[in-house]
Amino acid sequence: MKTIFILGSDSDKEFTQKMLDGLSDWGIETEMIVASAHKVPKKVADIVEANNVESDIVYVGVAGRSNALSGVLAANSVHPVFACPPFKDKEDFMVNINSSLMMPSETPVMTVVDPGNLVLSVVKIFALKDDNLRAKVNDRIRDIKKSFEN
Repeated sequence: MKTIFILGSDSDKEFTQKMLDGLSDWGIETEMIVASAHKVPKKVADIVEANNVESDIVYVGVAGRSNALSGVLAANSVHPVFACPPFKDKEDFMVNINSSLMMPSETPVMTVVDPGNLVLSVVKIFALKDDNLRAKVNDRIRDIKKSFEN
């Protein structure tokens, strides 16, 4: 189980680190690579091509403005792809979320805005094949429900 974070820019590293830390807490291996789909498309294509022969990978595209990165990943990868667009303020959020949601046909990108929800989404995908991880997810759900008891 491995989650590969592809960042459109070095400036996205701080935003991404929260998700790497969260997945590490669940015991999921991560990798962070900076590779803009606009500036180094061959690098992105080479990463995807090399990993298409591997199992148990989930990609996360972290890119703002024109989020071609997540779409390129999804259009070329056999693995699930999430977009978790970074944002600094409300205006930045509106631009980044729209570019992450508006993907062409045949490019299935799942967009998750909250880094914590992104972590849990990835965990639940891997839990489909890992009984131990599934048990931890069930424990987490149970703990959340208990927190609402009087």
